Amino acid sequence: MSERRVYIDYNATSPLKEEVKAAMIEDFAVYGNASSLHTAGRLAHARVEEARQAVGKLLGALPADIVFTSGGSESNNTVFQAMRQIGLDSEGKVRSAGRTEIIVTEIEHPCVLNSAKFLETMGFKVTFLPVDEYGKIKIDALRTALNERTLLVSVMMANNEIGTIQDIRQITALVKNAGAWMHTDAVQGVGKIPVNVAELGVDYLTMSAHKIYGPKGIGALYVKNGAPLSPLIHGGHQEDGFRAGTYNNIGILGLGKAAELASAEVERYGKELSALRARLRDGLLAKVPNIKINGHPTDVLPNTLNVSFPGAEGEAILLSLDIMGIEVSTGSACASGSLEPSHVLLATGVSPEVAHGSIRFSLGWGITPEDIDYTLETLPPIIQRLRAMSTVK
Repeated sequence: MSERRVYIDYNATSPLKEEVKAAMIEDFAVYGNASSLHTAGRLAHARVEEARQAVGKLLGALPADIVFTSGGSESNNTVFQAMRQIGLDSEGKVRSAGRTEIIVTEIEHPCVLNSAKFLETMGFKVTFLPVDEYGKIKIDALRTALNERTLLVSVMMANNEIGTIQDIRQITALVKNAGAWMHTDAVQGVGKIPVNVAELGVDYLTMSAHKIYGPKGIGALYVKNGAPLSPLIHGGHQEDGFRAGTYNNIGILGLGKAAELASAEVERYGKELSALRARLRDGLLAKVPNIKINGHPTDVLPNTLNVSFPGAEGEAILLSLDIMGIEVSTGSACASGSLEPSHVLLATGVSPEVAHGSIRFSLGWGITPEDIDYTLETLPPIIQRLRAMSTVK
């Protein structure tokens, strides 16, 4: 086992920034319940609202339109819960008239796909939009799917596995013209590319703290003024009654500080991480024969590079790299332990055999050119060895 550690799995999670950690440690001394009216409670509440303002600034949103949640999965589920409430009648059956159709893409995160499939079991009609070879949704298919019964369209802003960025503004314009609600899971986009909800026109947007160097277990949902919302968790008055439970002050403060830093750094992030990604991509193309770069060539996250290595198995590549101190992923962190090939790669037309030999490199702050060069020195002999052992040619 190598003593050198190179972490290249930032799409799975990112380490806490020191400034975030310091803000959270400081908040340990603020013991008040943010719902209490006494001095300690008011201090805690003021800090929650400061964090809400920071998140709003990052998203180009009004603070009043930000709802704190436990993370991306809860935020996404909350949107689908709202649609469920709209589509069911008083007897819990799907309404025979009105809007009860949902549209999602084939490459969404499992929490969106499974939320849509759950509504499907209740009688909602769900359309799964196809994507092209680069992971871009097929706009003509969206136009065809939209109709007077469409209730919600949910399209991921940037894919967590291949990094492809969708044209959310164009998609939203079509959706709103059809009279439906528009949601984007922007967990992988926020902090990596500029995001402004007013410019995008979306009704709902999801983000998560631990993807932007904040703590795990905290996230936010942007809800445009007037968009329907139903509580996923019932109880007290917190978040205007939309998300009950005692405020996670420490997590919220961490999210607020991470959002503040991301607002100031997003442009520099794009430039510096794009250069490192290009260094890794070009080096792999030069040093390893017969590889496939997955995702869009230009409309892609600056930190994400998904590569297929035909003839080598992805898990074997991952474990071999881990021994050498390089930590990567074979796809989504939520799919770790699954023997099924990536649903994202399959949707782009990659064969199951090639999909099984794919690695996601997701870079972040702290990665250096020397780390990239070490990876480029280490990986080629691993691929050569695994291909020599493989029965798949």
